[in-house]
Amino acid sequence: MESNTTSIQMGNSSHSYGWVSIVLHWSMAISIIALFVLGLWMVGLDYYSTWYHQAPFVHKSVGVIVVLTMLVRLLWNTSQPRPQIQGSVAMGLIAHTAHLTMYLLVVLLGVSGYLISTAESQPISVFNWFEIPVLFEPFDYQADIAGDVHEILAFSLIGLVGLHLVAALKHHLYDGDDTLRRMLKPIKNETN
Repeated sequence: MESNTTSIQMGNSSHSYGWVSIVLHWSMAISIIALFVLGLWMVGLDYYSTWYHQAPFVHKSVGVIVVLTMLVRLLWNTSQPRPQIQGSVAMGLIAHTAHLTMYLLVVLLGVSGYLISTAESQPISVFNWFEIPVLFEPFDYQADIAGDVHEILAFSLIGLVGLHLVAALKHHLYDGDDTLRRMLKPIKNETN
């Protein structure tokens, strides 16, 4: 006798992403874009702005959470099957390389942000929930050097995110495959 209950697909399958991967993907995508916009906006604030201290606090806190979420995502990805890439082998290799590069950029942004934030030997408070301690004595021009690196990495990541979006839309609109649809909700295997 068949059960009429519908199970929620939390994990990935060979043809579809599960809800955990989907939620991790979109929460990171939204957070990364928001951090980029907030970063651009906050560097233009003057000392007398009401957001002069609050915007960097929010930026740092969300940044730490994004890096921690990226680490969770990497662990999750190693324990899950990877849905087959739709398209040629070359496109699959490009997609895989782009994903790894985005993951690396997020981690490097976290490191450079840490160096900016701890340049005055102050820990990073994450929404006053917990602190990331200063692990070593700051070096000369740490905030300036790390700030320049952080900016380059941020623009590189947002550029790659833009290319990722264009590729997803190309798959959806031009190729007509399930690449984008399967990152919106789990897709049942049509052979079942």
